[in-house]
Amino acid sequence: MDVEVRGTVAGGWEPVREAFARNFERLGERGAALAVYRDGRRVVDLWAGTKDVDGAAPWQRDTAQVVRSATKGVAAAALLMLYERGLLDLDAPVGRYWPEFKAHGKEGTLVRHVLGHRAGLPVLDRPLSFAEATDPVRAAEAVAAQAPVWEPGTDHGYHALTYGWLVDELVRRVTGRGTGEWIASEIAAPLGLDLWVGLPDSEAHRVGRAGKIEAPEPSGALRARPKRSVTAAYADPGSLTRRAFAAIEPSPDHNDPAFHAAALPAANGIATADGLARFYASLVGPVDGVRLLSPDTVERARAEESAGPDRVLVVGTRFGLGYMLHGSASPFLAPGSFGHPGRGGSLGFADPESGVAFGYVTGGFRRTVTADPRAQALIRAVRECVPAS
Repeated sequence: MDVEVRGTVAGGWEPVREAFARNFERLGERGAALAVYRDGRRVVDLWAGTKDVDGAAPWQRDTAQVVRSATKGVAAAALLMLYERGLLDLDAPVGRYWPEFKAHGKEGTLVRHVLGHRAGLPVLDRPLSFAEATDPVRAAEAVAAQAPVWEPGTDHGYHALTYGWLVDELVRRVTGRGTGEWIASEIAAPLGLDLWVGLPDSEAHRVGRAGKIEAPEPSGALRARPKRSVTAAYADPGSLTRRAFAAIEPSPDHNDPAFHAAALPAANGIATADGLARFYASLVGPVDGVRLLSPDTVERARAEESAGPDRVLVVGTRFGLGYMLHGSASPFLAPGSFGHPGRGGSLGFADPESGVAFGYVTGGFRRTVTADPRAQALIRAVRECVPAS
């Protein structure tokens, strides 16, 4: 696909523009944007392609997209900020703040177990309808009534959708506000972020239409295929993998305005690339005088909580407190990087050692969960630029 790449890169970051263009030429990209910050200053700001995956209107600098599970990293910051303010103890039982949660052997589930995907609640015995999933009272009741599928704290598995209801109810019990409201007032507003969990009507015109795209056939090489165990897990309706991603049935339409307006802190954040990158930049340093987390809290957030075979994703994963950590299943810039991908492509992360923050959003969803080839190509280009910049 031959497209005009728009935007700017600082001197020394030209390889990133080249990699971004190649994603359209070789990797089937339809419409996307990329922003990179270094030490609180934006050094890459690029966009290209179409706003709608199946349309012709051009992507604009202010085009936003659903970023799916990249939302989780933003939601985690809400709990970490409450911890910093002395309102939440990461080592306390969830039941201290949410007494109803203690049912069915969950008395020992800690707040940090929720953030580290160790709570044993990746699935619901009865999936929720969209109306139930977006009703905070009914969603919280369903999670509280669920028995864990492993003893909390003893193992880990990706809480694809239930993570959002767990985080949201903790935020509500502590602050009286939903996570989307908290993010709007305490994170997005101070930083001027184009990022929402619960899109206001006034911004609806900016959101592109997303959709599935197929990866192009590679030339001169064999297509990489997932392991049989992973393929089998996604194909088996009774597996934890399938059930975790099917906790809402039927699966919501990600282009439905009702989905955009709802607040699902695990899955339906909407952001520009700059909004996502600027958020991560503010975790590891000041951005226009605003820093969201202290260095000590960042160290806690990126300390390894979970590692090894993931009972849901069926590959080896690493998690800190609410963030995926650099590893083979989700490679970021360097060993100390932390962030979160969104299923299908989007990605945000920060690397404290280099001062780099990265935000990539796309309207073309591919069959990837943690390591999309388009984002990985961009990361390699950023890595090439960091030593010389």
